[in-house]
Amino acid sequence: MEKVIHIVEPTLEGESGHCHSFVESLCRAREAGGPVLWVWAGRRARLPRMEAAGATVRPHFHRRIRRFQEYFLLAKLLAGPGRIFISTAGRSDLVLLDLAARAEIPPGKVFLYFHWVRPTPSKEDRLRKVASRQPHLAILAPTGSVAEVLLRSGFRETRVVPYPVAPASDATAPSGFRHLLYAGAARQDKGFSAVVDLVVHMAELGLDVPVLVQASADHYEKYDTATRSDLARLAAVRYPDLCLLRESLDSAAYAGLFRGAICLQPYDRGDFRDRISGVTLDALSGGCPVVATSGTWIARVVDRFGAGRTVDGLDPRSLLAAVEEVRGDYDRFRDNAFRAGLALREENSARHLLAVLTGD
Repeated sequence: MEKVIHIVEPTLEGESGHCHSFVESLCRAREAGGPVLWVWAGRRARLPRMEAAGATVRPHFHRRIRRFQEYFLLAKLLAGPGRIFISTAGRSDLVLLDLAARAEIPPGKVFLYFHWVRPTPSKEDRLRKVASRQPHLAILAPTGSVAEVLLRSGFRETRVVPYPVAPASDATAPSGFRHLLYAGAARQDKGFSAVVDLVVHMAELGLDVPVLVQASADHYEKYDTATRSDLARLAAVRYPDLCLLRESLDSAAYAGLFRGAICLQPYDRGDFRDRISGVTLDALSGGCPVVATSGTWIARVVDRFGAGRTVDGLDPRSLLAAVEEVRGDYDRFRDNAFRAGLALREENSARHLLAVLTGD
């Protein structure tokens, strides 16, 4: 009998963002004779590359009622054959699983990947209650600190599995420096305000370093109040070498952003202390050096490979000094980033995750 894995990702609707790259990497890791993959996605999902990799895509979730839909879908999948994989899991998914099951879920039936957790005593108490009723849920985490929180909460079947990275497309010829880059969603925890401050500072200094800012919104095309204010500041700055992209990009256009770039990642130290960044993995896969906040997972990767610079402060002067250091020896930092990308693609191959899900 064929193995079936149901991948549940309610916010997945297009070929942008890291919920897409995460799931696509898993689909592309499937080999001939491998498991049947069903991807339960947002109702407007158009995911031809996943379908080309052999997955069956089921547009299903409406934004406003997705939690209700998830409950009924989980109840249906729990009662049927195959395994369930919640690829971007949170506490609400655990609660819905517990409600939908109405009994103890057997071992090897449900897998949840927790990209990160922000523990508080009350949250851990609620996690312990679910763990006491559902001890056989398989919890997967990208780092030891994330896994430790869930183990401490009583989920005995918790393990570290590398955050999956899809195989790279054909490598392009090495490029000299072209631009500074902020890639991905415009968010406060990802240091968007610090990037805007840097552009304003560069304009005041009369610099002419090209800057490309991809300021796409979240899954549902929303910005928070602070980010809307930052976007207004960015639109008002007089800096002729600024290119602002508000739209999400397809994978080829997105990958092209990193060629010849220095990727700015002044992410929040508390939120990203041990949190994997898909943008970092994308940047290094493209041979793009990174400027990152010290004390983060991103910084540890950058330091490990000499693939950029880290900064203690996120003020414009500190960021600009790091940028100028990387620009001054760009070819070396670019080559180090490329080697880092090669190493991380092997260490974080989606084959590892697929093997866990299939039990191979």
